[in-house]
Amino acid sequence: MYPPPQLQLLLKRMRRDNWISIDKSKHIHLTPSGSEAAQSVIRRHMLTEWLLSRVLDIPWSKLHSEADKLEHSISKDVEDRLVATFDDPSACPHGNPMPGQESISNNWQTLTSFTKGDTCVIKRIHEWLEDEPETMRFLEKSLVLPGNIADIQEVLSFNKTIQINIKEKPVTIGFDIADMIFAEGI
Repeated sequence: MYPPPQLQLLLKRMRRDNWISIDKSKHIHLTPSGSEAAQSVIRRHMLTEWLLSRVLDIPWSKLHSEADKLEHSISKDVEDRLVATFDDPSACPHGNPMPGQESISNNWQTLTSFTKGDTCVIKRIHEWLEDEPETMRFLEKSLVLPGNIADIQEVLSFNKTIQINIKEKPVTIGFDIADMIFAEGI
């Protein structure tokens, strides 16, 4: 079974530009220049999220989808200016580390790692949740945002939920979502 024509064309271009290699088993591998290009797009996406957040006041839950539309049109010069303007951020507004800054998350744990009575600071909403607009709106409305302090009220294994309080607001989150929210104990 062959990939669809559009994907074949994309792979052909990526191979031509030396971004990928394809081995005899048809497995695709990023080359060093492909990895560098991917990191550049990720960094531009995250910087675009900061621009949309701080300059245009786009709601936090919409930053990812709006940045997706703009990230490829940002030049290296504009990227450098965004880095300077936003003091070379180590993470995006959702707390995901910038390429090369992954070590900032070494001590972060998923919300489900905490127990009743623990207090933690929300640090990161995993990238995978950013593609779920309804979930992102819920988290924003519930104040489950990087930098906010959460008090763990209950961890209920029988129904796979965790209840937290943020700014005196109770929030119940399923384990599947809580496993993609990272925090640091305080």
